Amino acid sequence: MLVVFGLALIPAACNQGTRRNGMPAGAQAALDTAVEDIDAGRYEQLYHEAADEWRQAATLDQSKETFKTLHDKLGNVRTRELQTAREEQTSTGPISGHSLVAAYRTSFEHGDGMETFTLVERDKRWYLARYYVTSTALK
Repeated sequence: MLVVFGLALIPAACNQGTRRNGMPAGAQAALDTAVEDIDAGRYEQLYHEAADEWRQAATLDQSKETFKTLHDKLGNVRTRELQTAREEQTSTGPISGHSLVAAYRTSFEHGDGMETFTLVERDKRWYLARYYVTSTALK
């Protein structure tokens, strides 16, 4: 069984030109903050700082419950390894505009999986718009 989960989050200032891991600096900062908040269990903060796409997809209670379920089944993160990071510019789809999709191979306490973070740029700020986890440990 493959379980996929989508959510949204976090603003950060955009610094044009500087890139780390192929990401704009503002996107990297937003992603770093989101990862720290997820790992620390600050789910309510994630929700309130989310992109509009996140809040349109789930309520605060749904978001918190999903994160709790993910943590209960997978445990804490042991390691994350960036696999891909790609910028997109689209006028259609669930995330329109300037976005970045970062995929990590992640080792959790109770199994391995993939985490995918989708960030969007709005008014020169980056926000986490989607978060997906896939793992056979979620069966």
